[in-house]
Amino acid sequence: MKQDDELERLEEMIRVVKNKYDQFFAGIQKMPPMTERRGVDVFIHELNKQKMRDNAKRFRFNQLTSRYNQYREMWGRKMREREEGPLEFKRRQAALEAPLDEPPRSPSSAGPRVTSGASDAYVRVAAGTNGDAVRQLFEQIEKENSKLGKANNVTFEQLSAMVEKQSEMVRTRYNVNAVAFRVETVDGKVKLKAKPVQGQ
Repeated sequence: MKQDDELERLEEMIRVVKNKYDQFFAGIQKMPPMTERRGVDVFIHELNKQKMRDNAKRFRFNQLTSRYNQYREMWGRKMREREEGPLEFKRRQAALEAPLDEPPRSPSSAGPRVTSGASDAYVRVAAGTNGDAVRQLFEQIEKENSKLGKANNVTFEQLSAMVEKQSEMVRTRYNVNAVAFRVETVDGKVKLKAKPVQGQ
């Protein structure tokens, strides 16, 4: 029973830390929950030293630590993005708040420099189901950069983190289930635009 209680406590501690990180990245909390996170690290270390002879409890403990490690990787990635590119972070926030129906600018003979605003140009990203959608966006970015004669300036992992962050911000701000993204080329630069979408 003692180990059951400890595993319940560990699961609750992980849940609390995740919620506080979600609030931090959403701008609700000013500081990341480092004290609470350190408490989880210490608790996992202590549990790891115990001899868990019950296979079910050992399996559950491994599941919890695996989930926590995935969260840690995600938090680290988001923190690096904030720390390494604060200007780019602000630009993305400004892009989210900018109107999406601005008329495309197209210089003569060079072809349109802004992609079409047609509805099928948007890629829909729902919470937790963005793998294929991110791949589609990544391929569109590659195509646009190729047209400009440029190398792709973002990796799939970076784009995935960017889409995840923007999706979370838009879903929270507009209380929607999904976000639609469109790849645009503006003034010779490939950009990602987002808009809220209602429905499943």
